[in-house]
Amino acid sequence: MRKYFFFTFKPEVAFNLTTIVLRISAALMLLHGWPKLMKFSEKAEAFSDPLGIGHTGSLALTVFAEFFCTILIVLGCCTRVATIPLMFLMGIIIFVVHTTDPFPDKELAWHYLLLYLAIFFLGPGKYSVDRQILKAA
Repeated sequence: MRKYFFFTFKPEVAFNLTTIVLRISAALMLLHGWPKLMKFSEKAEAFSDPLGIGHTGSLALTVFAEFFCTILIVLGCCTRVATIPLMFLMGIIIFVVHTTDPFPDKELAWHYLLLYLAIFFLGPGKYSVDRQILKAA
């Protein structure tokens, strides 16, 4: 077994641990869609409508991305597909909602966008529902 600088993990093990830590930590940080889901009717009228589809429609799409897609990413189920609405949402926040704001106001959205972009390219990893489904097939 090769010795690596700080770790004795094989590259495959390190990759799989990295993907699960990245998936779970990034998703759990964005689970603030839960309060929006619980108070949906209260928040619907005052929610921002950057795409012109209505306040309720914008909130519904945001809750879908922030809560339901996030749960899928934690589980590693349909991981790459689940990152697409989240990346789209972050793009809307960066380029539409906060377009004229200074960078610090949109920095968090940039971080999320880059995290979900990394998850999209890396995939779910070995410890995921996606991998278990592929094994069974």
